[in-house]
Amino acid sequence: MEQLIPIMNRMQDVFTQLGVSNNIDLPQIAVVGGQSAGKSSVLENFVGKDFLPRGSGIVTRRPLILQLINGPTEYGEFLHCKGQKFMDFLSIMKEIEDETDRVTGANKGISNLPINLRVYSPHVLNITLIDLPGLTKLAVGDQPTDIGDQIKDMIMTYICRETCLILAVTPANTDLATSDALQMAREADPEGHRTIGVLTKLDLMDEGTDAKDIMENKVIPLRRGYVAVVNRSQKDIVGKKDIKMANAAERKFFLSHPSYRHMADRCGTVFLQKQLNQQLTNHIRETLPSLRDKLQRQMLGLEKEVAQYKHFQPNDPSIKTKAMLQMIQHLQQDFERAIEGSGADGVNTMELSGGAKINRLFHERFPYEIVKMEIDEKVLRKEIAFAIRNIHGIRVGLFTPDMAFEAIVKTQIGRLREPSLKCIDLVVQELTNVVRAVTEKMQRYPRLREEAERIITTYIREKEQACKEQVMLLVDFQLAYMNTNHEDFIGFANASSDSQNAENTGKKLGKVTNQVIRKGYMAINNLGITARNKNYWFVLSSESLSWYKDGEEKEKKFMLPLEQLKLRDLESSFMSRGHMFAIYNPEGRNVFKDFKTLDLSCETQDDMDSWKASFLRAGVYPEKQTSEGTVGEGEEEGERRESVDPQLERQVETIRNLVDSYMKIVTTSCKDQVPKIIMFLMVNDAKAFINGELLAALYSTGDTQNMMEESADEALKREEMLRMYHACKEALNI
Repeated sequence: MEQLIPIMNRMQDVFTQLGVSNNIDLPQIAVVGGQSAGKSSVLENFVGKDFLPRGSGIVTRRPLILQLINGPTEYGEFLHCKGQKFMDFLSIMKEIEDETDRVTGANKGISNLPINLRVYSPHVLNITLIDLPGLTKLAVGDQPTDIGDQIKDMIMTYICRETCLILAVTPANTDLATSDALQMAREADPEGHRTIGVLTKLDLMDEGTDAKDIMENKVIPLRRGYVAVVNRSQKDIVGKKDIKMANAAERKFFLSHPSYRHMADRCGTVFLQKQLNQQLTNHIRETLPSLRDKLQRQMLGLEKEVAQYKHFQPNDPSIKTKAMLQMIQHLQQDFERAIEGSGADGVNTMELSGGAKINRLFHERFPYEIVKMEIDEKVLRKEIAFAIRNIHGIRVGLFTPDMAFEAIVKTQIGRLREPSLKCIDLVVQELTNVVRAVTEKMQRYPRLREEAERIITTYIREKEQACKEQVMLLVDFQLAYMNTNHEDFIGFANASSDSQNAENTGKKLGKVTNQVIRKGYMAINNLGITARNKNYWFVLSSESLSWYKDGEEKEKKFMLPLEQLKLRDLESSFMSRGHMFAIYNPEGRNVFKDFKTLDLSCETQDDMDSWKASFLRAGVYPEKQTSEGTVGEGEEEGERRESVDPQLERQVETIRNLVDSYMKIVTTSCKDQVPKIIMFLMVNDAKAFINGELLAALYSTGDTQNMMEESADEALKREEMLRMYHACKEALNI
């Protein structure tokens, strides 16, 4: 049993010597008290020598782990001066002062880094104590203004551990209820299971008062009770009064005092030392099984990570080559998984990314951009009228000229370039994000990560250019030849004879029933201050937009028919949140109650894009953008006067229907072909490059050895992990 404390001492040395910030708490006793409460005197009384620095203000500025070991010879040893024996206790005092100043400087600052002192003496019992800085409230001199909070935080890091006994030192000549030491002990140990109370300065209490009730555990009860001691006075310390004589005087005080005479055997430094020895031994015995389990669990957890480091030689070329091959292999697998979506390991549950994001760009964002780029109906009809009249020239046209159709269609087809190129740019951006994400695992080798990211990104940029050229070529193909024999093209005869049918072409196709297209939460931003930014549950169908209080769809707030409605983007204001768009009636009618628009907002750009694509399917098209600007009233009047010819009106309607039919064929082809071109020339090619050529490209740089240099943080992490592993292993052997 008496070997338990030395075992803990050896384990404490192992963790301190290896410089490990161990998260396994070893059983120990922490000494807590205010400045001048007598902490240092209590510790010196245990040893029987003056060896702790003294002075005004904060003297103890670093935790002192004091290991008292019973032995035949009297000397001290510091862990930072391994092998050096300090026979003179005044030299121990000086070494503590020097070591404190070495870390904290001479400005009375504090540090969490402990000093380990081992004292061998025939007059001590085996105890390990931690002397902590005294509690203070005000900064002195050039101390930090928050010095009190710093000391409190340091003390709490020790005494909050369940394995730490708290030695709360309090002067008996002050009110116990205001004791800083007991107050902190109560915070860390509310039940009082780990706290031992020490009363000092009983000899300085006012005449007629005593601490009998406190010592009998009647005032502020502690499970482990109180022990009273009488230390040397400041006059005795200055006069170098021998501690042995002081202990004898202390014994005489308790035996002669009428209030303490009956409990003299449970008072004094000697009893306190025995009590602490016994309490610490019992405490170690109770915590040892769980301590062993914690060490074993921690070691098992470290073994897998340490396996790759055990025989690691940072400068070994073969190890560097192997590490490089493993890193590239992981990158290949992660990139494949990000694009193809295979496997559930590390799936992003917060937002769309990789292949899923690209899929959304192809099937929601790209079609929306195509519809958004369509020209305004009035401007289109005006262009058709001018084209027909200019083709007829001075003659009066009896037939609808097919050249007008070709001229207008070519203009419309040319407009497909912008959304197609924008789609490529968005895919490149997402691929770049994927590359950045999959190379994060290479952060151990920052130069390798940087080089791999540069090579892949450069390759994607090269493929981006080829992709754009191919898409431009696709548009040129469409411009080169108008296939008016296409099976889906209505033809001149149908366009002329069935105008009503042609008017409906390209609008709400396949609308048989009021089917639900999308459900989800959005906020309405123009309902006033009280309801602003409130989320509602929206249900979009092919005919209407309804919203409810919540997803249970029991309390319907409103149902809005979608007939003749349009959609436009809005700028987010400081009063709104997220990304905004509005639904409105182009004729200026109220959409909802007294509101001309219904302003909606989504939390993310992805949500807004998906909602706009869903409105597109429901036939709610975006506001048309024209480069010419808004047609003025005077121009509209002029247009009406110029277009009074019924024959010209019929020809315009015929060409309009033909353009609408043919552009539906072209846009359908474009929406199908552009994603295929992007996949073939860029996405699949990038995967093939990473799988087949990336490694060769890295080797061709001729600087692979330098690329495999570890980052300073990673080297530090490896050394810390190895130290922790060896500390746990050695502690288990002890």
